[in-house]
Amino acid sequence: MRNRFIIAITLLLLLSTYKIQINTVSNSKLKIDKIIIENNTFIEEKEIIKKLSFLYDSNLFLLEKDKIKKKLNEIGFINSFQIKKVYPNKIKIKIFEKKPIAILQDKKKKGYYTANGDVIEFLDMKEFNDLPLVFGDSKNFNIFLKEIKKVNFPLDEIKTFYLFESNRWDLVTTKNQTIKLPIKDYNKSLKNFLNLKDQANFEKYKTFDYRISKQLILK
Repeated sequence: MRNRFIIAITLLLLLSTYKIQINTVSNSKLKIDKIIIENNTFIEEKEIIKKLSFLYDSNLFLLEKDKIKKKLNEIGFINSFQIKKVYPNKIKIKIFEKKPIAILQDKKKKGYYTANGDVIEFLDMKEFNDLPLVFGDSKNFNIFLKEIKKVNFPLDEIKTFYLFESNRWDLVTTKNQTIKLPIKDYNKSLKNFLNLKDQANFEKYKTFDYRISKQLILK
């Protein structure tokens, strides 16, 4: 009986040691040693990997997704992302970037105004050199942008937006024509300009002044 007890204890110890060794080997193989970044166009890969450097040598199975989200949200150009585990030791992150549609100059502060209404850090990138310039704040521009979209005004034909202290807008087109809008009911003025702008006899005018109600002054 005593011999059976000793044999049982020995087997138990051997099996436990074997299990610990297997777990140790398994855990070591799951340590992240490569981060793969995909779908990034404007954000440099090294900037993203720098934010995620804490992942190296961490366990792939115990991935800290909340911490990844927090770190990537520190990069203004990132709109969303997808995480994929590539066993045994890689992580793949697909980046979806925000799309700048204008350069916003709010007093001394400069940034990119994006398609979803955010303002993100300005970076001197040649891809965005031709974006329209907005001299005004993001709140007022957001309201104005919604209104001009309602009349289907072609945004790619606007070079500059100016907001004055009176809360009135001027637009400068890519043909260097200035549209001076009234404070209120400027949608009617924009519609009128759309009806006139391509007519041959109006191409010579550089200023379309709608500031006086029910009047258009051409210069």
